[in-house]
Amino acid sequence: MKFSIIIEYCPGCRWLLRSSWMAQEILTTFENEIDEVTLKPRKDKSGVFQIACNHELIWCRKRDKGFPDIKELKQKIRDYVSPEKGLGHIDQK
Repeated sequence: MKFSIIIEYCPGCRWLLRSSWMAQEILTTFENEIDEVTLKPRKDKSGVFQIACNHELIWCRKRDKGFPDIKELKQKIRDYVSPEKGLGHIDQK
């Protein structure tokens, strides 16, 4: 199965840098599982920050009350794209 991540962000809030950093982390961690990461500026609606995988909402800043910790984001994506994949020290408690 092919997996596509879309990161929608508000350019007016200056969240491009945060979005591109998260895209880099996702592509590095899931280089064999993720086929593409798309950065999508939402100019029509302010304050947007959402991450979806194959149109399934993984994270929403408003719904989830803030930005994801990269550890939590990677775990959520892993659970969706490759539940058996180990994330090394991220999985340690």
